This record gives sequence, C-alpha cells and structure tokens, in this order.
Amino acid sequence: MAGVVIVGAQWGDEGKGKVVDILTEHADMVVRYAGGPNAGHTLVVGNDKIVVRLVPSGILREGKECVLAQGMVVDVSRLVAEMDELKSRGHAHVERLRVSDRAHVILPYHILIDGLREQKSGGEIGTTKRGVGPCYEDKAARTGITLGMLRDLRMAEDRIAKAIERWAPTIRALGGDVPSAREIATALEPLAARVVPLLAETSKLVDDALRAGKRVVFEGAQGTLLDVDHGTYPFVTSSSAAAGGACTGTGIGPTRIQRVVGLVKAYCTRVGGGPFPTELHDAAGDRLRKVGDEFGAVTGRPRRTGWLDLPALRYAARVNGLSSLAVTKLDVLTGFDEIKVCVAYKTPFGETDDFPIDQLDKAEPIYRSMTGWTEDLRATRLIEDLPRAAREYVRLIEDAAGCGASIVSVGYRRDETIVRVDPFV
Repeated sequence: MAGVVIVGAQWGDEGKGKVVDILTEHADMVVRYAGGPNAGHTLVVGNDKIVVRLVPSGILREGKECVLAQGMVVDVSRLVAEMDELKSRGHAHVERLRVSDRAHVILPYHILIDGLREQKSGGEIGTTKRGVGPCYEDKAARTGITLGMLRDLRMAEDRIAKAIERWAPTIRALGGDVPSAREIATALEPLAARVVPLLAETSKLVDDALRAGKRVVFEGAQGTLLDVDHGTYPFVTSSSAAAGGACTGTGIGPTRIQRVVGLVKAYCTRVGGGPFPTELHDAAGDRLRKVGDEFGAVTGRPRRTGWLDLPALRYAARVNGLSSLAVTKLDVLTGFDEIKVCVAYKTPFGETDDFPIDQLDKAEPIYRSMTGWTEDLRATRLIEDLPRAAREYVRLIEDAAGCGASIVSVGYRRDETIVRVDPFV
C-alpha cells in the first residue's frame, strides 16, 4: 500500500499539475480531494498545453483510475465541458473517471452570489467567482445538494427551491435577480444524464485500491497558506487545502498515507487579496511574472510575484508533515544576478524565523542575498549537473523544510525534470 499526498506549500500555483502528471506514470490511481473549478492545473505534453480545472491531472495517462472525492464541490456543466474537451483532444479514457456521490454541486445561484459579493466588496478577497465559497457554505449549513441527489431530479428540485428561498434575501440585498428552481432543474437534466453514470462511493474505491497494494496519488488544490484553517484567514479558500484534507476529503484514514510531498516554487506568487510580505513591485517582480508565465489558469489574472519565503515554507512543512519536496520553476530564476530569500521577520515583538501568520501586515521580511546563475537548466537531468549557485539554492530550500527534494523541475515540459527519489518508496 502506498498513498502519497501532493500538497502546495505556498499560496497555490506551485505547479501541481506537472508533478502529479509525472508521478502518475508510476501510480495506479489519482484522487482529487478538495476545492472545485477554482483550481487550474496546467499540463504540457509535447507541444500540447492542457488546463484541467476539475478532472485530476493524472487523466492524461491511460490506464490510470481518476477520482473526484467527496471533499470537492463540482460544477457539473464545467465537468461535462472539460470531459468533452479532453475527449476531443484524444483522451477518450476520461469516461473512466469516477465521482463521489457525496461531493456537492455548485449551482447557478452559488455563482451568482459569489460574483455579487465580490463586486460589492471591490474584490477584497479576490475569489475566482466560480461559486465555490457559497457552495461550501451550503455544505456546512447542511442545506447543500450532493451529486447523488441528481439521481432523482424531482427531489433535487425541491431542495434547490428551498435553498433559493434561503438565499433570496441575500441575492436581493446584493442587487441580483432570484433564479428559478424549475429552470435550474431543467438545465440539470442533460448534465445529470452524463454525470450520474460516473458516480460511486469513492471512499471505498480508494480504500480498496490501497488495501490491494496499489499506488495512489492524492492531489490537492490551492496551497497550504490558502487553507481555510491554516491559511492567511480571511484571505483563504473555503476548503482544506493542506495534507490533512486528503483524509477528510477522501474518506480514508491517516494511516493510509505514507508520504507527503510539498510543492514549493523557487519564488512565491499569490492570486487575489491578502498579505504577501515578499511581494515585488519592481522590474524583478515583472520579470518573474513574464518568464514564469504567472497568469491564473482559471481566471487569466496576473499573479502577484515575490521572493521565496523560507519561514512560510517551514510553517507549511510543519502543518503538512512533509516527507519530501518538489521544487518547481527553478529555471525561471536563471539570469538573475542576485536572488533574495526571506529567512526571518521583524515583528512588533522582535525578530523571528517563524512565519508570523497572524501579523503579516505588521511583519517586515529579513532577506539573505544569494548569487544567481546564467546557465540554461532545461537540459539538466541530474542534480549534480546544476550550476553550483542553483545547487546551493536547492540545498537552502531543503534545509528550511527539513526534508530533501525528490523532484526538481527545470522547465515547463514533462521531461524537463530532475527526479532524484521515487516518492512512493
């Protein structure tokens, strides 16, 4: 039995899609355990660039089982559209996808409320306006619609009508028009016909795979610092993005997890509002954004960019219990004469090398400067063949996290990767 969790160790967008795709070559099953269509994973195979938002990244590998677990919230219209796009691009095995009948359904009124709130707040949180937050609100309030309810659309319509009745005062107060339950249910009919055949009790499906000795990858969404419990609240997502979410979001026990691989980009990015102490507002930040193609896979929004934050990485390593790292986008730093790294913070209570998560608006980063490198890294396949400065940079990251890097990405293509250790072993 080998269960490996792949979790973002920053604010998301660390390159999970590529790493999961690489690991899936050696896995039997890939399970997405949290979030919804607010997560976009970009995959590049040959000259083909594919963005998946709901379907696990492992879908590009034939013969692999892919699962959407009950910790997710699913917009069925987007799921069907994504499946059709994948099929049109030669990935017909997408029909082997299995979806939890206990995952919750994002419905039009969730998307409406999300957009109206974001407009009213002036984009303070910076949500993707995909309805994810309001859907999780309904789940927590025990008033949501699960995918399993789509087996009986008449019953689902009754529950949708009651949900709309509860949301109606909010919608009107935000200046929106209250939608019709009948129209929503009618639009769901053809979508339910496509999705219901995919439904399963995925908790048992995953546990059976682990008990049979199969290799299972648990794919997170967003990153640790956006986790609803452990992130920079209230500027967080609405789900459990940390490694622990793999258990609650999938329905398997913690003893089923053998490894936790933390993805850390060689610099930092953030989308939306919230504190970002190492953010750059200069030419270096613009260069990171341009060279790293730092634009949201879902929204297209330019990401905020900044230097690597080692106290934040130590925090993520502790919260997730990281056993190894996957360092991504090391190649983006090529050409910088000087690279800065945040190693500690000045706070109103003195200096600390811990991540002052509840005082970030008052904390000042303390930087260490490192010499950069000019060599092209994309053809490198062994860590010892990296330029000395790049090797020292990776070692600094490993020391901060307290664990080694099993994977180092040196380019955006699948083969532009240094794989040092099999994370399943």
